[in-house]
Amino acid sequence: MCIIVLGFAAKREQMAVMRFVWPITAWYYGPFAVWAFLRNRAARQNRSNSLETFVSATHCGAGCTLGDIIGEWAVYFAGWTLGRMLFAQYVVDFSLAYIFGIIFQYYAIAPMRGLGFREGILAALKADTLALVTFEIGLFGWMAFFQLVLFPGIQTTNIVYWLMMQIGMIIGFWTSYPMNALLLRLGIKEPM
Repeated sequence: MCIIVLGFAAKREQMAVMRFVWPITAWYYGPFAVWAFLRNRAARQNRSNSLETFVSATHCGAGCTLGDIIGEWAVYFAGWTLGRMLFAQYVVDFSLAYIFGIIFQYYAIAPMRGLGFREGILAALKADTLALVTFEIGLFGWMAFFQLVLFPGIQTTNIVYWLMMQIGMIIGFWTSYPMNALLLRLGIKEPM
């Protein structure tokens, strides 16, 4: 993550929101995020479709990840359940991921297209909803598997829990990748 921060200090990122996206991506993707950041930096003008999709998926994943991390702790500290803590986590995580995802998308799409607030929010909703849903499907499926099968009864305070969440975020990243590619190809999302 230090490499990413130093990279921002050395060269200003075109989109301010990416100053949050890359460090958040490094939280769950580690050294692979640093490699992608450096590759993206080097290929700024001549990026392949796969790299553009990868960067778009990091953008989507950052909002989801931030919402999921805050949501997990909120559910834990509040002791919320909907029959199971997992179901409360789904509701809170998705709600916060959606809010952060739309905020991140708004700050990417509105300046690029010169949109006002209302039009920017509508464009962000259109651009990020399906990508966000596909990210959460991957993550939530993994959450069910590790909480119900691998480690029944595991608590949010356990380090293994967060390793499992990290794996889930990587899975979510890859389940959102095809949707991000489609949204880019249709011109609904903008290359970052």
